[in-house]
Amino acid sequence: MPTRTGLVTAVMLFVMFLAGVNYQNSLALLLCFQLVAFALVTMYECHGSLNGLTISSVHAESAFAYGYGELQFGFYNAGATARRSLRVRATDVAAKHFEVGPHSSCLVTVRYQALARGRQRIDRLQISSDAPLGLFRAWTWLHLPLEALVYPAPVRLRPLPPPVGLPQRSERERRLSGEEEWAWLRPFRDSDSPRRVAWKAYARGAPLMVAHYDAPAGAQRVLELSTLHDLPLERALSQLADWVLDCERRGESYALDLDGHGVPAGHGVAHRRHCLEALALYEA
Repeated sequence: MPTRTGLVTAVMLFVMFLAGVNYQNSLALLLCFQLVAFALVTMYECHGSLNGLTISSVHAESAFAYGYGELQFGFYNAGATARRSLRVRATDVAAKHFEVGPHSSCLVTVRYQALARGRQRIDRLQISSDAPLGLFRAWTWLHLPLEALVYPAPVRLRPLPPPVGLPQRSERERRLSGEEEWAWLRPFRDSDSPRRVAWKAYARGAPLMVAHYDAPAGAQRVLELSTLHDLPLERALSQLADWVLDCERRGESYALDLDGHGVPAGHGVAHRRHCLEALALYEA
């Protein structure tokens, strides 16, 4: 189909044709017919830029809910000419421009919009081209068996502190024994004890802040869904996802317990992925 540029070009050629006929100018008519023939050749070339293009591989990366994930495509051009001005995009996401040289392949990364947690099917993708001059546009829709895993979105507003991976003793005993370390200051809440208020900071003009003590590095935490039963399920899973990311940033060992089913203690990129996958597929 003609693009907006192609439609403007067609109008200009038609005006040129009318002027050549009106003034009986043979040179103007000859130029007009040559430009029309040239435009028709570009239409054929535009179709040829997609015809025979091969998708050699495709992979859908996992993403967090309501964010953006990545789709990786491998394209192969078996022809002797380069394929330029190619675009590939998922629905409602900006297109990715690329080109493939003759007898070569390339890897293209496209973003997609992640929805609710669980398994998300990527319904269709569009590949298009307006080569060589942008007068015409050819496209095709791809319906591939693509499925991405969507993790719960981590809590960003007022997340709860992660559970302490220590024996159940009073907070004062743990601090006095040196098993906890000061981690950060957070805003004062009505339920907080006055003993935990950072009075020195308050005396310097700062607002009421509470000292938060955390387990030392290397302590093992157990992230349990049962401790969050007062929250809605999706909110609780988001909080667990936030705890997983927080423990991984601290380099701590942690286990995930989802009502008796979960992931044993560990740490690292693979352990983080296993925990997030368990959260994404919980009761899905």
